[in-house]
Amino acid sequence: MLVARLLELDAAGSLTTAHVRGGVQVGGVNVRTVWRWLDAARTEGRVERRPRSRLELSDQAWEVLAQAGGNVAALHRHLKEAGGEVPSLASLHRVVRRDVEAGRVLPDRTVARRERDEQQTRQALADLALSGRGGKCAVKASAPPGPGPEATSGLPAGERCAVVGVALPAGAQLVRTSSVRAVAEAVGQVMAVQGAVCVFGDPGRGKTAAVRMALGEVPPGWKVSWVPIPVRLSVAGMRRAVFDALALPGRFPHTSALADAAVAGALGEARVLVVDEAQRLPVLCLEYLQSLWDHPGTQVTLVLCGAGSERALARLPQLASRVVAWREVPRLAGAEVATAVAGFHPLWRTVPAADLTWIDRSCAHGTFRTWAALTAHLQNALLTTGDTSVDRALLRRLFKRVAPPL
Repeated sequence: MLVARLLELDAAGSLTTAHVRGGVQVGGVNVRTVWRWLDAARTEGRVERRPRSRLELSDQAWEVLAQAGGNVAALHRHLKEAGGEVPSLASLHRVVRRDVEAGRVLPDRTVARRERDEQQTRQALADLALSGRGGKCAVKASAPPGPGPEATSGLPAGERCAVVGVALPAGAQLVRTSSVRAVAEAVGQVMAVQGAVCVFGDPGRGKTAAVRMALGEVPPGWKVSWVPIPVRLSVAGMRRAVFDALALPGRFPHTSALADAAVAGALGEARVLVVDEAQRLPVLCLEYLQSLWDHPGTQVTLVLCGAGSERALARLPQLASRVVAWREVPRLAGAEVATAVAGFHPLWRTVPAADLTWIDRSCAHGTFRTWAALTAHLQNALLTTGDTSVDRALLRRLFKRVAPPL
């Protein structure tokens, strides 16, 4: 506005230095700056500030920053090593602070590192095209591939009506969601290297069902053993639990050395050892599992599953470093709700997709265990009342049975 007014005075021939000094006071700049503004307006026809190039960080730079725990200096060193034009450290600090204040969320370092490791593992498996059998190394040598996505994702939804260890309402059947396929892929990749996989996520999301479906059809020569984990487990109890899970003949040995020898002998053949509710394991029990994996004569693939199992593994970095794949089972995605729930139970096939989305948003929140409980309550309500319609009034009454009081 100041420059435009001064130009009007200049066009009228009445512009003086007094006007410029007045503009200095208004703009809070020096006299030389105001004259430069006027010169730019006369020569370039521009009365606004010259647009300045805005420094932006790429998604790759943000990922590097996340892996460095938000250390801008580490990002600056990375950019210098990569070559090319590198902004100053002060400019990087200013850009990061600007974007964070604008709402940009710096990715968690642990999550970013986990995603990077998973990508590297997938690429390594693809590059190596693992085949044959060899000795142990940082991760165990190759073994027959597990139930990867090519062996499971082709099955139609609901083909397997029941899986041992998974409670379902009458008439319900398991469905292969994107999370189930992701778990099957992770388990298959880990079986290929006889490593360890951690399947975690909030309670009720279907972790156990996903693992059981993934291990429903293992290649010939493989066996699957599920180790039950009671509360307050000791190392002696862990040794007995593994012995019983392997279904070894005879009575449990009276010394730990004999028990360990029997377990190691049974684990000499390719076997998947599944530890559900792994979050209950104390450090000593985790060390026992690590000793089984590290034994030179065993061929063990460890599957550690449970809500909080990733935090339990964090207590023993030696075992956590042997985990080849970390797989979180998220909430059921909104786009999958209608298809997954309709395949889960015939009752929901008569409910409009909009109402299914409303149920998930109001009550289930993408948790399959809540959907199973709601299905059982709906079955009982329809049987006891004789009402054949499912409306929102009925569903609201059932919500109160499923959700705990606040």
